[in-house]
Amino acid sequence: MSATHTTNEAGAVAGNRSFGIIKDPTIQQKDGYLDRTPWFQYILLSICFPMWGVAASLNDILITQFKAIFTLSDFASAFVQSAFYGGYFLIAIPASRVIRHSTYKTGILIGLTFYIVGCSMFFPASHVATYSVFLAALFAIAVGLSFLETSANTYSSMIGPKDKSTLRLNVSQTFYPLGSIAGILLGKYLIFTDGDALHKQLGDLEGEAKAAFAQEMLQRTLQPYMVIIGILAILLVIIAITQFPHCKPLREGAKEAQASIGETLSYLARNAAFRKGIFAQFMYVGMQTAVWSFTIRLALTLDTSLNERNAANFMIGAFAAFFIGKFVANLLISRFDTDKVLLAYSVLGVLSVLYIVMVPNMSAVYMAIVTSGLFGPCWATIYSRTLDTIADKRHQETGGAVIVMSIIGGAVIPVIQGLISDYTGSMQFSFIVNAVCFAVVGWYFLGKLTASKKVA
Repeated sequence: MSATHTTNEAGAVAGNRSFGIIKDPTIQQKDGYLDRTPWFQYILLSICFPMWGVAASLNDILITQFKAIFTLSDFASAFVQSAFYGGYFLIAIPASRVIRHSTYKTGILIGLTFYIVGCSMFFPASHVATYSVFLAALFAIAVGLSFLETSANTYSSMIGPKDKSTLRLNVSQTFYPLGSIAGILLGKYLIFTDGDALHKQLGDLEGEAKAAFAQEMLQRTLQPYMVIIGILAILLVIIAITQFPHCKPLREGAKEAQASIGETLSYLARNAAFRKGIFAQFMYVGMQTAVWSFTIRLALTLDTSLNERNAANFMIGAFAAFFIGKFVANLLISRFDTDKVLLAYSVLGVLSVLYIVMVPNMSAVYMAIVTSGLFGPCWATIYSRTLDTIADKRHQETGGAVIVMSIIGGAVIPVIQGLISDYTGSMQFSFIVNAVCFAVVGWYFLGKLTASKKVA
């Protein structure tokens, strides 16, 4: 439910906010941006970002756990990511239409609710104890996260002055790796165990003993989701009682501008710059997901003395590097040309992945951590720059949803990498896929840099 809009002399909208107790004293401009950033609402919105980081990083734990328990190939284990990111792809457009006809806040609340439902599905899944049922639970979580990301990413870029939209989204995205680290820690201590690697422990057992131990290990996957459900419930209540600004483009005073889904999709399909951004985001998300999906596997392959719990330390390092990379990028972007910063990150990223492929020792795993640091600013910057190509802001919500749909790269690239690993017998060589992806990201920002020079 939204409050009645009032128009000031400049044609902006005052008091444009959703129902709630904690109020938002901002003025909205006709293009949907605000005269200033409401800091409490912005911080609360940014807290949503680590929540999908927790879910995504737990997938990296589950891939390793399920591979051993269900005796999966690298190709089959990667379907954890396919179920997860497939949910994003299928729900993003419907989520955008819900937001279009309601508010960003409504989208966030729906997302948190579905997220809780998906986490709860892990409990019956652990009793049925089949891989497909766990994939269904992950798909349900992804439905919630699709609503959450479709709402929060675009909203973060809109909830303040237009000239700070890219920086604002990058700052919100800086919270993401904190959630990723939390997810890995939950997985390390609540899912993984001490002793030999899980596949070795299972290999030493037979018959009922093996089945009982596998069931015990599946039960351990429930514990992180118990914690997550509690946090989500608290966040849901706080957001529900807080007023948020509308941040929708306006036409004729305080009337929201509208566009049909057909009109929007036709507009976006004709927008060459938007299409390039979608492709770059597809490749980036696929690369990020693939590297994180197989970092633990890479460590276990290169050092057979490691178990899953010890190998999880490399993922903690990867997400810490990701956070540092984002923080450094925010500083650089505030001082230098954004496209130059991202091009430099991309070139270094290609070189770091080639090192992983070519150097056959544990230093390759440490270089995977460096690679994660170079992921830092990519998603938020590509998202914001692609959103900026939508000149007609009536298409903003659906355009943001289509960018979120490019997350389907996370369902495709890891499967390709897993297939290459199975075919070649080399987990290390399979990382070559990610070098190609980073090169595409570099190509995208090189194009942006060249175009900006031509305009200048």
